[in-house]
Amino acid sequence: MANEVTVPLLPCASIDDIVAFYEVLGFRTTHRQRKPNPYVALRREDLHLHFFEMPGFDPEQSYGSCLVLTSDTGELYQAFAAGMRAAYGKVLISGTPRMTRPRARKNHDGLSGFSVIDPGGNWIRVVQNAAVSPTPSPVPVGRLAKALANAVVQGDSRGDFQQAARILDSALARVETSDDPVALVEALAYRAEVAMVLNEPATAATMLARVDRVALSTEETERATGALQSSADIAAALA
Repeated sequence: MANEVTVPLLPCASIDDIVAFYEVLGFRTTHRQRKPNPYVALRREDLHLHFFEMPGFDPEQSYGSCLVLTSDTGELYQAFAAGMRAAYGKVLISGTPRMTRPRARKNHDGLSGFSVIDPGGNWIRVVQNAAVSPTPSPVPVGRLAKALANAVVQGDSRGDFQQAARILDSALARVETSDDPVALVEALAYRAEVAMVLNEPATAATMLARVDRVALSTEETERATGALQSSADIAAALA
């Protein structure tokens, strides 16, 4: 039988907080109840998410997660980011809730992905649908690009931002003249984002200052557009 639809049911401490957050991302409520148990159903186009409230639930201890397959991770990210900027004046980068930036995932055959961590601590993992858009990013070449790919697996996929920081710090401690300046900007921008998640704003500011000192050609600036926008979002979060 075809045409089945799977809808994740995710835990949260407050369906009110969940609704307020997801409305910012462009979702609407299709069902909501308080009795016999607090429950809400949300929808954004073909994306359905349902949540149930648990008394005493701690979002920091949540293991809730689901995958969202899409043909264009960048388009969905930009829509979510625009909603955050309109509601909060910035993209939420640290704390709960927050959102990571689309990056090629070494553990997803080089396809792009990003995550939304919602007020319930649930990781909504948005990934490129290989069946629709099977073209992966090029295999990382060079010392910094490979370190960044490994750090993204640890941070954005596993949630181990301490290990991501260690990988990046080791690579960034010995920048070489032969390093691709775009890879350097990407690594510095991601290290700044990791620092924000780890509540290390001084480190984030240091990384952004290093980004500003990297000389880029017009072509390199274009290739680094995502990282430069991420740096601007982090700077806004620090302001």
